[in-house]
Amino acid sequence: MRTARIERETKESHVLVELNLDGQGTIDVSTGVPFFDHMMSQLGKHSGFDLTVKTSGDIDVDSHHSVEDTSLAFGEALRTALGDKAGIRRFGDSMVPLDEVLVQAAVDLSGRPYLVHRQPEIVELIGTFDTTLGKHIWESIVAEAHIALHIRVLEGRNAHHVFEAQFKAVARALRDAVSLDGRVAGIPSTKGSL
Repeated sequence: MRTARIERETKESHVLVELNLDGQGTIDVSTGVPFFDHMMSQLGKHSGFDLTVKTSGDIDVDSHHSVEDTSLAFGEALRTALGDKAGIRRFGDSMVPLDEVLVQAAVDLSGRPYLVHRQPEIVELIGTFDTTLGKHIWESIVAEAHIALHIRVLEGRNAHHVFEAQFKAVARALRDAVSLDGRVAGIPSTKGSL
């Protein structure tokens, strides 16, 4: 089973992430930040991962610490669940439309963290959610997962759609990249490790 259970505790938050890469898209997400719950649920559902996230944090200050620490824990869970990465496809990409929005995502489970993130200027708040956290979510996931991730919002103006299409596109790219491929013998790298 390619699974992980990660607990992350600081003075600002307590996070539990449980991840099964070979799941059915069963999700149970509660971070105290409703819009972020919605986005993490998209990530679990559209990747086909089973994903449980339980976060309690200092949201009386703001949502930054809860969102950041949850993202870091998810990245660590992804890296842990992948193990030595033997037999995986390694690369994945997707193009996802959501009404007026079109997002392209590509991922390499390379062992090297790198993010390229392009999106248009959007409003600073979706309800009470701070949209300036968007890029930071991906930075945090990439840093702990040790993956290269490219996200480009090619079209779009509605902030909710811009966010949601990114999470769906990354989910679909990850779904492909973590898939086991019978034609891959061992680690998919000429280096012999990822």
